Amino acid sequence: MNIYQRLKDDHGKHRGLCAALLKTEGHSEERERLFAALKGDVEAHVAAEEQVFYSELMAHEKGQDQAQHSVAEHKEAHDLIEELSDMDMSSPAWLQKFKTLKEELEHHENEEEEEVFPLMRKIISEARAKEMVAEFDQVKDKA
Repeated sequence: MNIYQRLKDDHGKHRGLCAALLKTEGHSEERERLFAALKGDVEAHVAAEEQVFYSELMAHEKGQDQAQHSVAEHKEAHDLIEELSDMDMSSPAWLQKFKTLKEELEHHENEEEEEVFPLMRKIISEARAKEMVAEFDQVKDKA
């Protein structure tokens, strides 16, 4: 496994949690559980991704603009998650805000897979991409 597949695996998990959350109604235990799982995994993923993946991309001049753009999108998603955490889950406004988060996450993850990964492949070796998996998992587990 390489870092690209590892990140894609997390993206798939996030898409699944978002889809399941959209099927929930009101302030239910299921919605609370799924949102807590999404929040925890996205935040740990972002921390590890920035420390391991994007720090490597930023170290190369060709990758700096894309890395900065992606990190800014991480901040936007974090802010939406915090807003959702402070809102009443039974309110229609919560669901609308969640849909915005879902769209932001999907946009960001698709952009990573379609634009950032090909750029990174030009910058680092396949051996380095494989090494990064253990580093990513270690940081994610701590977060």
